[in-house]
Amino acid sequence: MKFVRVKTYEEMSTLAADLMAAQILVKPDSVIGLATGSTPVGMYKKLSKYNKAGKIDFAKVKSFNLDEYAGLDGTNEQSYRYFMNDKLFNHINIDMANTHVPNGCAADLALEGEQYDAMIAEAGGIDMQLLGIGFDGHIGFNEPDDHFTAPTHGVVLDESTIDANSRFFEKREDVPTMAISMGMRSIMQAKKILFVANGKGKEDIVNKAFFGPITPEVPASILQLHPDVTVFFSEE
Repeated sequence: MKFVRVKTYEEMSTLAADLMAAQILVKPDSVIGLATGSTPVGMYKKLSKYNKAGKIDFAKVKSFNLDEYAGLDGTNEQSYRYFMNDKLFNHINIDMANTHVPNGCAADLALEGEQYDAMIAEAGGIDMQLLGIGFDGHIGFNEPDDHFTAPTHGVVLDESTIDANSRFFEKREDVPTMAISMGMRSIMQAKKILFVANGKGKEDIVNKAFFGPITPEVPASILQLHPDVTVFFSEE
C-alpha cells in the first residue's frame, strides 16, 4: 500500500488521473472500475482533457461502476448513470456500450448483481478500481455490517449515508433508501486499487480504514489485505 500525500485537491486530481491514464496507455483495452461522488470529479475533468488532447484513447476501454441508487433510471439527474455520462463519458471517446452501471431499476436486485458480476468476469476482471470512502467507511455502497458481502447486491443505506447524500437532492426525503452495489469480491479481485480521499472530514475514517483493525464495521479496512493500493489524500 502506497500513500501519496498532496497539498491540494487539484494536485490529487492530477496525480490520480495520471495513474489511471498510465494504466490505459500500458493496456489500451483496460477494464476500469469507476466511482461517483464529489471527490473523483476533478480527476474525471483531467482525464477528459487528456483525451481531447490525444494523450489517451478510451476507444477500447471498458468501465464498470461501483453502484447505483435503487429506483432511479439513467435519465434521472441524481442517478449515477446520469452522473457518469455528465462528468466523464459524454466528454471522452469511450463506446457507451462498454460503460456499465448496475441497473437500480431491476425487478430483482440479486439477479442483477449476479449478471453484473458475470459481465465483470467475462471482461477479465477489473484492471484498476477507483474508490472513494464514505464518512462511515463504506466503499461503493458496502455499508458497515457484521460481515463482508462478496457479490454485487442490493443494500439498505445507512442513515449517515442518506444524510451525506441529501445535499444532492431537494430534500432528505427524496434520497433513495436502497441501492445496488458491487461487492467485495470484484473490488478485491481488481489488480490495482486507486483510492482518493479529500477534506478534513475524512481524516478520522481514513485512519480507521488503513491503520485500524480489519472489520466489516469499517468496510474499507478490507483494503489492507489488497496487494496493490495507491492512496491519494489531501493535506487538509
